[in-house]
Amino acid sequence: MRIAIVEDNETLAHAIAYRLRDRGHAADILHDGQEAESFLAQEGADLVVLDINLPGMSGFDVLRAIRARDDGVPVILLTARSDTADRVAGLDLGADDYLVKPFEMDELEARIRALSRRRNLEYGARETIGGLEFDRSTRQVLAAGDVLDIPRKELATFECLLERRGRLVPKSQLTDHVYGVGADIDEKAIEPHVSRLRRRLADHGVTIRTARGLGYMLEAEP
Repeated sequence: MRIAIVEDNETLAHAIAYRLRDRGHAADILHDGQEAESFLAQEGADLVVLDINLPGMSGFDVLRAIRARDDGVPVILLTARSDTADRVAGLDLGADDYLVKPFEMDELEARIRALSRRRNLEYGARETIGGLEFDRSTRQVLAAGDVLDIPRKELATFECLLERRGRLVPKSQLTDHVYGVGADIDEKAIEPHVSRLRRRLADHGVTIRTARGLGYMLEAEP
């Protein structure tokens, strides 16, 4: 899952990103409200962790802009404010959950899992391609009911390609999904993940096609 972390406290933002990446998610870090709004409008995310007190544009305004364009992405608001009126205001604007600082990382993870399950119920928790089935709620790839052992970065690569199956995915987009936007990673770093993933999928009627210099495409074999 690709999670946008919008938080101007750099130490906290990187701590959250480290924890989420350790769990196999892609994490994009943004420190400015206006920057976050532009990023979310153009790039999107599977879930947003959004602070209220931000430079450039408040978290409330970012949330208002997200919902104004009918974007249903799940949003967890983070804030040092514990006043009931702020919580109500955030929920009325369309936030899905609300977490007051300081908080435990375990609680944030639990809330992310809960929202992920809710989203999967709406959009369908499982998707089939070739001889494989992807369970979005557990982030597992199954073949004939058996779970395939796929390392985290390869799994994130598979997720990104599956979401855009049949379409060309640029290396830059894959790199952003796996490592997070702004990560100091060369685009070539994605190549070994794609290569190993291609070999894992080959026996299950799924292929990753390469468009040299352009990117990759996930398809089921005819």
